[in-house]
Amino acid sequence: MPSRRALLVLALLALLSFASLAVALALGSLSIPFGEVLAALGGGETPHAAIVLDLRLPRALAGFACGGLLALAGALMQVLLRNPLADPYVLGISGGAGVGALSAMLLGLAGLGIAGFSFVGALAAMLLVFGLAHGDGSWTQTRLLLTGVVVAAGCGAVVALILTLAPEQKIHGMLFWLMGDLSQAVDPWPALLALAAAMLVTLPFARELNLLARGADQARSLGVAVPALRRVVYAVASLATAAAVTTAGSIGFVGLIVPHLVRLGLGNDQRLLLPAAALAGGSLLVLADTAARTVVAPTQLPVGVLTALIGVPVFLYLLGRKT
Repeated sequence: MPSRRALLVLALLALLSFASLAVALALGSLSIPFGEVLAALGGGETPHAAIVLDLRLPRALAGFACGGLLALAGALMQVLLRNPLADPYVLGISGGAGVGALSAMLLGLAGLGIAGFSFVGALAAMLLVFGLAHGDGSWTQTRLLLTGVVVAAGCGAVVALILTLAPEQKIHGMLFWLMGDLSQAVDPWPALLALAAAMLVTLPFARELNLLARGADQARSLGVAVPALRRVVYAVASLATAAAVTTAGSIGFVGLIVPHLVRLGLGNDQRLLLPAAALAGGSLLVLADTAARTVVAPTQLPVGVLTALIGVPVFLYLLGRKT
């Protein structure tokens, strides 16, 4: 792809990202004019500056970071497994995070306690899948995928057990977390830093990822250190997923649909696909969360419900095009 076209596409997606953030800051149960939003961001004294800066801005930035992380992780997983149906949750990372988060809620923890338990659970699932799939050195995409599916099923059973044992007053919060919810995302910086770090690590390997997408044998014949590259991709995708799930819960379909849409429009060059997917995923989740806050305001919907409602028909449409 010519570099001029690539830069144009990325510039348009960056503009979409800024536009989605602006919409998120202006809309809600209380609509705020864009002029007042800009004044608040510039440090001016406005009637609704606290709403913009303290409530909506952290949530919008967290949503953008989580959407970008999920889309990036999905694109990496699809290359790693050479499977267009792969998404960030296919290897059980979200299941481990769910076990950790719900355990924290069952123990009466909140805030950082839930986030900490969630990240530890995601990390434990990541290490378990990696260890089982690489135990005898016979790593294959099928072995990794099957190991992830089994671990995810086990985590799902533990989650169901926790929901069965939980007091009734805690079940609502647990279900919101499992469906994906940005209402508790008060500090976006960990997720934003994770997104920046993931991009910095993966972009230098974009050429090697293009070769890996064509097959391990071809990549190896062209000088790619396939085992090392696979470990890097698995680690980055898993940690990106863990950071997103820790921040916002299990938000589905972003990591599956966005890479498909970007690939459909831009091709499969990872040098453009990865940053484009991150920008598009961030924008999609910000807009979905804005809709979740406004559709039945003042009641807030779990954003994961809206991403699923968007993702299912889009995926069926894409599936129909290919068949």
